[in-house]
Amino acid sequence: MAFYEPLGGGRFRSTPATAGPWSPETQHAGPVAALLGRAFERHEPAPGLRVARITVEIFAPVPVADLSVAVRTVRPGRRVQFLDGELTHDGRTVVRASAWRVAAAPDGLEPLRNAPAPPPLPASATPLTTWPGAHVGGYLSAMEWRFVHGSFDKLGPAAAWGRATVPLVADEQDSPLVRALVVADTGSGIAGEIDLASHLVINTDLTVALHRDPVGEWIFMDGAMHADPGGGGLVETVLGDASGRVGRGLQTMLVDRR
Repeated sequence: MAFYEPLGGGRFRSTPATAGPWSPETQHAGPVAALLGRAFERHEPAPGLRVARITVEIFAPVPVADLSVAVRTVRPGRRVQFLDGELTHDGRTVVRASAWRVAAAPDGLEPLRNAPAPPPLPASATPLTTWPGAHVGGYLSAMEWRFVHGSFDKLGPAAAWGRATVPLVADEQDSPLVRALVVADTGSGIAGEIDLASHLVINTDLTVALHRDPVGEWIFMDGAMHADPGGGGLVETVLGDASGRVGRGLQTMLVDRR
């Protein structure tokens, strides 16, 4: 099992593992973001450059169906490149994305503002508990979660370790960027502080900026939500690995009464 099966020519078949908690017919944005991140990494590979930031704009719910991915270089360069990508279904764009590829910092640079390492990985998985009516047979079941504090069925903030138990694309090994992106969109899921029974709370986008690539299969998330009447919602998620912080996720949230 994998999140996607390659069909060739930039086309992929979505498996049931991509389905999000809202419906078995629409995808969680984690695999979607990771599929675009994979495409950015593989587009006209440039030695010495790494994807430092990716922003995913969600135009419409992504169906669990066949998808096409296309990437182009908008701003070429030897040390800095800007890429644009899109995800389409039946010729309709459902997700747009952009990424900066930046030259890796030189050896010998002293790390700055090293944060303490995240709390240790708990010894056992956290039982999968969610809100009533959630679809747990897709993405949520394809992931393993170990909460440091909080849980899916409690209002946040929360901190947890997560990893995918299946690869993004069948018969491939996930890159560090892919592992981070598969997990990062769940920041809003663990950090939510608004009752989903009375309010609609969904993210319109996901931005992930990494100052270094994560090491290992487990990604640490420490998420918090901000929301104000007359304004909107915002989720900030610190991302890390066993050695310390690796970057940050940011999500703009639509908040409305049901």
